[in-house]
Amino acid sequence: MNQEGKLIIFSAPSGAGKTTIVQHLLGKVPQLEFSVSATTRKPRGDEQHGKDYYFISKEEFLHRIAKKQFVEFEEVYTGTFYGTLRTEIERIWAEGKTVIFDIDVIGGLHLKRKYDGQALAIFVQPPSLEVLIERLTGRGTDSPEKLKERFAKAEKELNYAPEFDIILKNHDLQTACSEAEELVRQFMVHGS
Repeated sequence: MNQEGKLIIFSAPSGAGKTTIVQHLLGKVPQLEFSVSATTRKPRGDEQHGKDYYFISKEEFLHRIAKKQFVEFEEVYTGTFYGTLRTEIERIWAEGKTVIFDIDVIGGLHLKRKYDGQALAIFVQPPSLEVLIERLTGRGTDSPEKLKERFAKAEKELNYAPEFDIILKNHDLQTACSEAEELVRQFMVHGS
């Protein structure tokens, strides 16, 4: 059995900046290793299998659920599943590293409950819902229907912020990145 390690969870509504913050941390803190999620959605832009996500079919995803291979999973949007494979966490711990997650809000809370005491769960809060809507619209990657779905989901997700260990306000990206770095380093040294 692998010795239990630590997990750092970054969750936020889509467009709040969590991916940018996690990428910043991966570049600054060598002890961190990114947990690659599995998803049934198609790759976007230059996303790569095994680096950004494990892109798998819905059939394979459901098969892996049945075999209890996920530590958490959910149908984030209708017909689109995301999940964390147990083997991914074990692989990172076996390397003696700390797992870092860039995960949606419900998934983040599932992980926090499951790994209580080993996890630091950070909610990245956008300046406002208006700013979030602006950012998501500005991406230009989603249809109007998809955007509406994302806005509704974001509004709901903002209500979960108090359930996280820390709320990190992302009003200014540079400030949020350095605050995140400080929180992560402290947690890695002292634990929760």
